[in-house]
Amino acid sequence: MERNTFFPVVLLFLIFGNAIAGIVEVCPSCTINSIKKGVAVAKEYDTVLVKKGTYYEYNIYVDKPLTLKGHNYPIIDGQKKGEIIKITSDHVTIDGLFIINVGVSYTTDFAAIRVTKSENFTIQNVVLEKLFFGIYLEKSSHGKVYHNKIIGEAKDEYNSGNGIQLWYSHYVDVSHNHVQGTRDGIYLEFSDNITITKNTSTKNLRYGLHFMFSDNDVYTQNTFEENGAGVAVMFSRNIDMINNTFKKNWGTSAYGLLLKEINDAEIQNNTFSENTVAISIEGSNRITYQDNDFIKNGWAIRVIGACYTNLFTGNNFMHNSFDVSYNSKLNDNEFRSNYWSNYTGYDLDKDGIGDVPYRPVKLFSYIANKTPETIILLRSLFMDIIDFSEKVSPVFTPDNLKDAQPLMKKRL
Repeated sequence: MERNTFFPVVLLFLIFGNAIAGIVEVCPSCTINSIKKGVAVAKEYDTVLVKKGTYYEYNIYVDKPLTLKGHNYPIIDGQKKGEIIKITSDHVTIDGLFIINVGVSYTTDFAAIRVTKSENFTIQNVVLEKLFFGIYLEKSSHGKVYHNKIIGEAKDEYNSGNGIQLWYSHYVDVSHNHVQGTRDGIYLEFSDNITITKNTSTKNLRYGLHFMFSDNDVYTQNTFEENGAGVAVMFSRNIDMINNTFKKNWGTSAYGLLLKEINDAEIQNNTFSENTVAISIEGSNRITYQDNDFIKNGWAIRVIGACYTNLFTGNNFMHNSFDVSYNSKLNDNEFRSNYWSNYTGYDLDKDGIGDVPYRPVKLFSYIANKTPETIILLRSLFMDIIDFSEKVSPVFTPDNLKDAQPLMKKRL
């Protein structure tokens, strides 16, 4: 009997639930002409439909489950007076709004959209301009940040915020966003199980993507181009970095990817092109670097120190000024079956593997690490001579750092 009555009850609940969810229209000429009022009169799970127009509002609090949807991208102008939208409820969707002029403060992180202690939220198809912080998630989980365009005007780090920030947030998908002109494009702190996919983060002051104390995260198929530095992953573990592009991150202290105190990670099928330093590594262990392309970088791999049991295999090192840079004679990492464009060995048995091991660390890179001013001697005859001498009889560079099976042709 209980089984027979269960499904009709569920069906009635679904029909009744859909019937009571309503639409609250907001427009400049409507009875409800402000978004704040529209949210206030809406019932749980209603849709607040905001028609095209400009709404001069800030401190819009969404404290109930609902959908706040824009039609033809209505503009919400905060007039730089404070935060624009703050969400404190579960099951909230923000869709199709154009938000500008977020307040700037040296004591409060004003955001265009802030999500606080919420679950099952969606922020999508939103355009943010003239912002301080863009989308700020704090202590929120199981949400989606999709297809948003965030354009900042950051000039200095101290008075600018991040495009998308996650703080103590978990199980969030961040995908198909374009972030430009902010301090950090995407920033994670104490945020685990985050998936970051198919975003473009470009021309940001500091980092395109920045991890701090965040574990078990994945970022894949993103583009990080022309940032102060591409990506920084610090004090985290179990990070998968797959199929990303790190391009033209140039500067005196710029890199495509910075790894500091990272353990147990996978870095695969990425492209590092025209960066000052493709990957800078410090205190990072048990990482697999596999099937990556390093093309026309200053330094492809720059090891600062305390890096152990890492594997570099199947990578293409092509036309970099320095393929690998070390600052000590100690090496506990393995280089195996990589392609090196600077390799001049031979393959008599035609098996595709060089018969002579390749030593990627040049003495000049060791000198340049100790005395950066010597970089002006790059490609001079004198440096070619000392590099050859060190290659024949290693004294300063790690004598066991070599690829015993260098590939004769690049991996396709």
